[in-house]
Amino acid sequence: MFKKILVPLDGSELAAKILPQVVELAKAQDAQVTLLNIYIDLAGEVSGEAKVKLMAQEVQTCEAYLAKVANNLAAQGVKVKTDCFKGMPPRDIITYAEKNGMDLIAMATHGKGEVAWVLGSTAEKVVSHATVPVLLIRVLGMKVPELKEAYLPPVP
Repeated sequence: MFKKILVPLDGSELAAKILPQVVELAKAQDAQVTLLNIYIDLAGEVSGEAKVKLMAQEVQTCEAYLAKVANNLAAQGVKVKTDCFKGMPPRDIITYAEKNGMDLIAMATHGKGEVAWVLGSTAEKVVSHATVPVLLIRVLGMKVPELKEAYLPPVP
């Protein structure tokens, strides 16, 4: 059913917590896993040689991280590819999945407190707009914003 699984990673431990489930699924489906890291341009207003150097460091960091994760998955018997580029994560995850014929996008999701209720997350944006199935696995519990007693109805 799932032969090509896209796993977006941002370099955080939380995002990587989906990997054990992805390994199980990939083995069961004999699927290929593509690890994707879309980094944001941290060079910003920097220009010239400094910008070139900073961008090269970002690419090197991204590729080294994905290589380490890919080696770990390959050692567990998973077919794995990696890709790394600068972009806008939610939009480019969806576009990448479409252009590369992915059957599934697998992502970790975690609570960020009350701010997440207002601002949303990359995972929310992907699941809301993706044209392929999305598997979200909660890796941390989320605390639902507390209601103040003044807003609670009286108990009979």
